[in-house]
Amino acid sequence: MSAAEISSAEPITGLILSGGRARAAYQVGVLAGIADLLPAGAPNPFPVIVGTSAGAINAVKLASGASHFCAAVHQLTEFWQGFRSHQVLRSDWAGVVHQAGRFVGHHLMGIGSRVPVALLNSSPLRDLLNARMDLSGIEHAIEAQHLRAVAVTAFGYESGQAVTFYQGKDSIDSWLRHRRIGLPAQLTVDHLLASSAIPLLFAPIKIEQEYFGDGAVRQSAPISPALHLGANRVLVVGVSGNPRSVEAKAPLHRPTRGAQPSLAQIGGHMLNSTFIDSLESDIELLERLNELSHLLALQQPVRRLGLAPVDVLVIAPSQPLDEIAARHRHELPAALRMFLRGPGATKTSGAGVLSYLLFETGYCSELIELGRRDALAQSDQLKRFLRLA
Repeated sequence: MSAAEISSAEPITGLILSGGRARAAYQVGVLAGIADLLPAGAPNPFPVIVGTSAGAINAVKLASGASHFCAAVHQLTEFWQGFRSHQVLRSDWAGVVHQAGRFVGHHLMGIGSRVPVALLNSSPLRDLLNARMDLSGIEHAIEAQHLRAVAVTAFGYESGQAVTFYQGKDSIDSWLRHRRIGLPAQLTVDHLLASSAIPLLFAPIKIEQEYFGDGAVRQSAPISPALHLGANRVLVVGVSGNPRSVEAKAPLHRPTRGAQPSLAQIGGHMLNSTFIDSLESDIELLERLNELSHLLALQQPVRRLGLAPVDVLVIAPSQPLDEIAARHRHELPAALRMFLRGPGATKTSGAGVLSYLLFETGYCSELIELGRRDALAQSDQLKRFLRLA
């Protein structure tokens, strides 16, 4: 990370909300736990908010209500607790069968018009976001100095770039790095849909002259956008098991059965690789750079070397989300359950895919409650990090 990415100004806290579709309900629980720790009427503790995929929806919703942080978190909690699959994608028999037929006909047989087609039809999500998202609050929060910037990242299919669209103060400069750029923009629902469009599962979204998909696909440095936007300390809310736990660092020797993996099991690992691995690698890199900056501090001012330390706090699920998803698989609509049964997503071994697609009240509510508990379990660290009395 360059010197330009790390600000030497007063502490500015950035919030990183990673991708993960339905898994992003966990982030809402963490935010609810943080809201519980804040005093009544406390201002937004995160001047910089960055989101990817479903995390982009949470980020923009939170930024839109940054002038009233606790109220915004409450609205976000109600938003996720009321989720049903039909609000996010066509989950009825006619919708599922029609979309699957279009996908096979267009991509495998070359039949049909040249329009973006995916396995699932996510048009209901556009209607939901248009009805429930008031993006005008972002500009108001910036003018009131309750927010410095909010950003969402999407992947450009033609350029191969991870593009971070940000809305913030005029003093924030755009940036260009290897396969990742930052562009100022007036954020819209299209940016949110593009950032959360998982390849093959959901259709890409056209923004200006290019089609975009899920921002996690080529996002090699998920923390970097927050630093470009001025943050010099970051709270990262992940959607996988905490990589810093003792159990995660110890080698695992799980018994194996030698069974051939199902399509859902393969897909689950691919989704984890897309949404989780880059973030965990970036956290590890940032921590090593912090250690290096401390070692060099006695030699010369580290800011001249572009190695100013960046405080980082990570909150991640204390329980495997795929196991939680497996317990709630009965909540899936019948048509969607039938569609996912063949690849093995309704089995315990393939529940990784299910954990990303299970937009149902029971599952999302359990993730929210888990996030709240995990945040309160780290209340002392959060109070120190956010400098709460």
